[in-house]
This record gives sequence, structure tokens and C-alpha cells, in this order.
Amino acid sequence: MKIMEWPQGERPRERLMTQGADNLSDAELLAIFLRTGTKKLNVVDLARYLLHDFQGLKPLLEADFQTFNSYPGLGSAKFCQLQACLELSKRYLQQSLELEQAFTNPKTVKDYLKCLMAQHKREHFYLLLLNSQHQLIHSELLFQGTINSSEVHPRVVVETALKYQAAAVIFSHNHPSGNPNPSDADINLTKQLKKALNLVDIRTLDHIIVAQSKTYSFAEHGLL
Repeated sequence: MKIMEWPQGERPRERLMTQGADNLSDAELLAIFLRTGTKKLNVVDLARYLLHDFQGLKPLLEADFQTFNSYPGLGSAKFCQLQACLELSKRYLQQSLELEQAFTNPKTVKDYLKCLMAQHKREHFYLLLLNSQHQLIHSELLFQGTINSSEVHPRVVVETALKYQAAAVIFSHNHPSGNPNPSDADINLTKQLKKALNLVDIRTLDHIIVAQSKTYSFAEHGLL
């Protein structure tokens, strides 16, 4: 049955307008993004099929162009629209951190970092540079490595913090394995970086590990 033949109160767009986006399922939200279905599937059934075949929303959003383009009802236009939506989400969170105190809003920090690292299949190390009010000045990708490690040099971290005249920093890197717990190497590195930054009077507020949808905060676990 076509969506226009559904009762008005059951259509995704109408439900979003009356009940809010947070009350819609992944399939309904995806259907609004897709806008149209195929000859065989209405747009909601297409969304359900895609979520089932990709095994969830995250793998669908992270699919490369070739994979995405191979599915019925998708294509280059929708791929570009999707990438634009993801980038807008990232920039929205970045601007939130530029206006808010990052230290007092850890959820926004974590959401922003998850957006930054959503599609990374190898380890990446980011440095969030903050002013004296702990608002975001800049985020810098400093190092990237293999699937399970990246080599981080304290000298480069200190030089970058000084370049942007940061008063405080937050470290972050991803674990592609999906395990958010820090390794001994992660803990030792954090101590080295914090010590190096202390020498130039720059505070280390946190080190956040991103592992797919999970995060681990050194500050919240008393490791700073």
C-alpha cells in the first residue's frame, strides 16, 4: 500500500509534525529522508528492508558510495544528501561546543567525537583545543595509524596546543575493535601528555575513547 493511502495519523511526516522526531522509529525517520520508495516497496518498507539488510542504522550511514549505490531506491543523489546531513550534524555539535562549556557538557563532547570518528576504520587521535572558558577553539586530527594503534608524539600535541593558544585540551581516539576500555598504553600515554602540557600551563580535562556507539571517559573514571 502506498504511503498516501495510509491513515494520515500513521504517515511518518505527519507523525513527526504532531508527535516529534524522537517518537519515530529508525525506519520512519529513514523513510522521511528517502522520500520515495520503489515500484515494489513503499518508502517505509524500503527503509525497513535497508535497515535489515545493513543490520542497523549505523552500518547504513557509514556505507561507502559503491555499497550504498548498489541498493534499489538509493543512488548518488541520496548518498550526497546523506553525507550532507551527517556533516551538518557534526557542525551543529561543533558550534554547540564553541558556545557552551565543554567541561560542563560531556554528552555534547561525546556526541561530537562520535560524529568525528563515525567512519574511521583505523585508529585516529584527535585533540580538542579549548579556551579559558572551556569552549571549543578548534579540533585537530593529529595522528592516524593501524586498525589497533596510532603513534602519538607529545611534542606535536604541545606544539598544536600552543599554536592555538589553548588553555585546556581534551584528547580522544577511537578503538575500531568496539571495546572502549583503555589499554595500559592508553593510560601511560595520557600521563605523558598531561605531564608535557602541565609544563606549559595547559590543563588536560579528559581523554575520551570512542568505540562505535560507546565511549570511555578518563575523567569520569578518575584516571586524570
